[in-house]
Amino acid sequence: MLFGKKKYTLVNIKKKNIPEGIWSKCPECGHLTYVKQLSANLKVCPNCQYHNTLNSSQRVDLLIDKGTFVEFDKDLGSLDPLEFKGPKGYGEKLSSDQEKTGLRDAVITGLGKINGREVGIAVTDSRFIMGSMGSVVGERITRMVERSTKAGYPVVIVSGSGGGARMYEGVFSLMQMAKTCAALARHHDAGLLYVSILTDPTMAGIMASFAGIGDVIIAEPKALIGFTGPRVIEQTIRQKLPAGFQRSEFLLAHGLIDMITHRKDMKETLGRILNYTSVNKSIA
Repeated sequence: MLFGKKKYTLVNIKKKNIPEGIWSKCPECGHLTYVKQLSANLKVCPNCQYHNTLNSSQRVDLLIDKGTFVEFDKDLGSLDPLEFKGPKGYGEKLSSDQEKTGLRDAVITGLGKINGREVGIAVTDSRFIMGSMGSVVGERITRMVERSTKAGYPVVIVSGSGGGARMYEGVFSLMQMAKTCAALARHHDAGLLYVSILTDPTMAGIMASFAGIGDVIIAEPKALIGFTGPRVIEQTIRQKLPAGFQRSEFLLAHGLIDMITHRKDMKETLGRILNYTSVNKSIA
């Protein structure tokens, strides 16, 4: 091949095989980061500070003092009340996600300590049917809240659920929205604190129930938070939405949430908030 007066020969160069799982590409800015470096940085992109998803166990490790977490109701499992039919039946979907995640359902709940202070905690996990709320999710959260109310402990719930009420369970799933809110209302009436932490994404029935009623609502940066997603809203109202609509920063500016906290500062922030509360008695 000739370029001006010089002659160049194109040579096929074989690409070296790079093992998978070494690099992670940021979905926000495209920056490549070593997976080990990303994990050491709490899965926050070092280039743009995008907060990648953490699973429920990672959240517990991040927030709860080491060796203090005691899980509740881990053997509760969902039934198939509607005998749901589809490309993949509900029972098959449950089994698939249980095998993939090692979880029985989309939330883990329990008791632990944050900087030495006892709290009841629940963390939803978007890997399990997008963290959607079925009867087990609602029951686990409700039981955790009721135990915490009886013991006089504050409650922390970390929501990262793109799914809302679980369609596979129909009205049984919808009932959990009211049930969890009722338990939290009794917790509030007892003069106890509930801190809701919203992560990307927190949507639909989750946001429309327990995630949206915290005494203090904290969000991670740039988290998508709302009921219906922005694409569906634009298609419905046939209007262009404002820049950043339904992101944490937009919702803070419009008063829906109380603060935005970087993941590395979340435990310290919770510790300060919990210092305003007092522990009354041992959990049963």
